[in-house]
Amino acid sequence: MQKNYLFLFLLFTFYSCEKASAPPPQLPEINSFYKSAITADDRKTITPEEAKTYHVNKTYQYEYRTGNPGHYEYNYDVKGINVIGDSVCGNINVQGKYGAGILTSDTIAEIEINTEWVSYGKLKATDKKGNEYQLIVK
Repeated sequence: MQKNYLFLFLLFTFYSCEKASAPPPQLPEINSFYKSAITADDRKTITPEEAKTYHVNKTYQYEYRTGNPGHYEYNYDVKGINVIGDSVCGNINVQGKYGAGILTSDTIAEIEINTEWVSYGKLKATDKKGNEYQLIVK
């Protein structure tokens, strides 16, 4: 009887080791017009694909949205301050928690930023130089 258990154990070990060494199957790449990251230039133009799903709703704070459920991209007008208290305003596109856009101020013409939601209607933005901005949706 003990030989049977030893045989089953060896058989199980052999087959489980063989399966573990096999590479995982390759999944096909999904083609989509959705970008993996938003850039500041996204807010300047609407692609023909995005135009098909363009939606405006004045009840909400966004200027417009494009995309389909689960992949919406929203456009917002924002205002806020930098770390030294100077006023800034601009326009951003956001998909999910992250986005990008352009800010302007009295001293600088255009500042490219990346944004992240921190709470409802509030965003934290960072420019290419590492300067931070606290923004709210207008």
